[in-house]
Amino acid sequence: MIRIGIDVGGTFTDLVAVDEAGRLFHAKAPSTPQDQSIGVLDGLARLAEAMGIDRATLLARTERIVHGTTVATNALLERKGAKVGLLTTEGHRDVLEMREGLKEDRYDLRQRPPEPLVPRRLRLGVRERIRADGRIETPLDPASLEAAIERLRAERVESVAVCYLHAWRDPVHERATGEALARLLPGVPVSLSSEVWPQIKEFERVSTTVVNAYVQPALARYLGRLDERLAAAGYRGPLLVMTSHGGVGTVAEVVRLAAGAVLSGPAGGIAAARQVARVLAAPDLVPFDMGGTSTDIALIQGGRATIASDRKFAGQRIALASLDIVSIGAGGGSIARLDAGGILQVGPESAGADPGPACYGRGGVHATVTDADLVLGYLDPERFAGGRLRLDRAAAERVVGRLAHELGCGLEQAAAGIQRVIDTKMADGVRIVSVRRGVDPRGFALLAFGGAAGLHASAVARALGMTRMLVPRLASVLSAYGMLASDLRVELSRSHVGEAHALDADELRALVAALEAEGRARLEAAGFSGPVRVHRTAEMRYGEQIFEVAVDLDPIPWDAPDLLDRIAAAFHRRHEELYTYALPDRTPVLVNLRVAVVGELGAPPTEPARPAGPPAAPVGRRAIFLERWVEAPVFAMDALAPGQSIDGPALVESATTTVLLRPGDRARVTSEGWLDITLPVG
Repeated sequence: MIRIGIDVGGTFTDLVAVDEAGRLFHAKAPSTPQDQSIGVLDGLARLAEAMGIDRATLLARTERIVHGTTVATNALLERKGAKVGLLTTEGHRDVLEMREGLKEDRYDLRQRPPEPLVPRRLRLGVRERIRADGRIETPLDPASLEAAIERLRAERVESVAVCYLHAWRDPVHERATGEALARLLPGVPVSLSSEVWPQIKEFERVSTTVVNAYVQPALARYLGRLDERLAAAGYRGPLLVMTSHGGVGTVAEVVRLAAGAVLSGPAGGIAAARQVARVLAAPDLVPFDMGGTSTDIALIQGGRATIASDRKFAGQRIALASLDIVSIGAGGGSIARLDAGGILQVGPESAGADPGPACYGRGGVHATVTDADLVLGYLDPERFAGGRLRLDRAAAERVVGRLAHELGCGLEQAAAGIQRVIDTKMADGVRIVSVRRGVDPRGFALLAFGGAAGLHASAVARALGMTRMLVPRLASVLSAYGMLASDLRVELSRSHVGEAHALDADELRALVAALEAEGRARLEAAGFSGPVRVHRTAEMRYGEQIFEVAVDLDPIPWDAPDLLDRIAAAFHRRHEELYTYALPDRTPVLVNLRVAVVGELGAPPTEPARPAGPPAAPVGRRAIFLERWVEAPVFAMDALAPGQSIDGPALVESATTTVLLRPGDRARVTSEGWLDITLPVG
């Protein structure tokens, strides 16, 4: 049976399939932002064509589809989510606006706080109160609750978030409110904080619950529509959806926890990066995914990706566990312009898929990174996207030339300037995930993937002092491939506040066992019956601190008699790794426990080793601009022989991406046909 991974990006929808014989196929189709499911079905038709069959046959033989979508992402970024009502404890309606009393930039006196997703008139207090120890101080007042629900009905809200004080300790009032909402507002989706994020910290809990309610209706509509269209096209298997923590879930589970799909697409790339780390025995990687609209950057250290729980996205706090990915507005479609001071800026605005860069010939009127790449000779206008799209060089020269006139420089200098600005911006993104987390990127390899990464990765790596770069043969569709390398994953957490040495070890074991049992039950409800593994994490801090550190508990024997001492020691070590000091004489506080229950779906095959042969000759030569015009050989990636070396300057082209080797770069072809590139030092 066939398995398919689908990644919807801002410009292209990428698809990868592995058939019964373990062969890999891939395809691209333009994304359709007005309804992503249209682009998905178009992409499936192209994928079937690449496999030599029709779409109906492909879907009839497919056992599993894993999908990464940007619907939740776009709803939040563009503020096009649902009209949300918030029910909270009386007197706490303004927590969403007060936040934590902090600004993103504490030194900017003029910075305005992000606008709440719920206006004040739709944030309603309900008479009830539960204490932090779980004692009910004020019972839930039915009259107060019904009056609030009636007001939400009059406002015609499309979704409701419920976040009562200390509901993480006892959800009894939230559950009763959920039942009342189901009775009085039938058909309106409800998000309870005790189900979305049952942890201490009021602002994080209410913010995460509101985000969940805000994006849930749009995500539910899209996935429902896609499910229907796939069924109508002949698909009978399950549709699984990529989530922000790097696992996949069923449609029902992902819709329930919709805030966990905000990083659905980028997470596939990190899953693929973990697979690459295993295949190439390169445990320390910086995944660098540059697409048409954005660039996603992360860190793989020791073969493992970092999980964060304090994510800010589009001005909103989302406290659900997610891969630590930095997304910046830098892609092939990023628009170049002069700001009010006459300084060249590139992004974050993007030409997207429609109209796209000017060279696409679809009405684009702004100079973009792709237009600059074409002007500099890096792209072949006849072979872009496998020859499906012919690029208009004259249009690219026209829009870049207009910018050159404003800058007072030549055409090539303006295009090279666009490249330098975007490369610098992306190098800064790598510093955020590495240097700012105490990691020196010079000891890591840059894993370049996404349709546009191959042309820019060498310059980014050089700016950071990195000396190794990897480019898989499936670089432009690696995120879709990564979705086939992902497992079913259920993330569960509970707050359990107390000093580590004062806790009851058996009580801790019982709590973890209960979370694990709940996770296994959810996997069984999804129809999963395969092997399961469990990961345990504690979030801890020193008593005076206001932030927690995630501590991996997997290396600790859970039945150890000195369990609490081992947990404390692990925290001290992790704190020193992150901040260069520890306070071993202080007793740390355990705040939250996290348990990830993972149902293993089986990794996809890697590309088979290719037979040795004579080095492939260039398929042509092309003039490219590298401070001056030079003639560079052009190689076809699919024709390269294992062990072959290529020295820059050179171009390596495939149907869906182009790799630029700068002077001093040396690419060695691996047995899988991938490029392992050594960059000059200094």
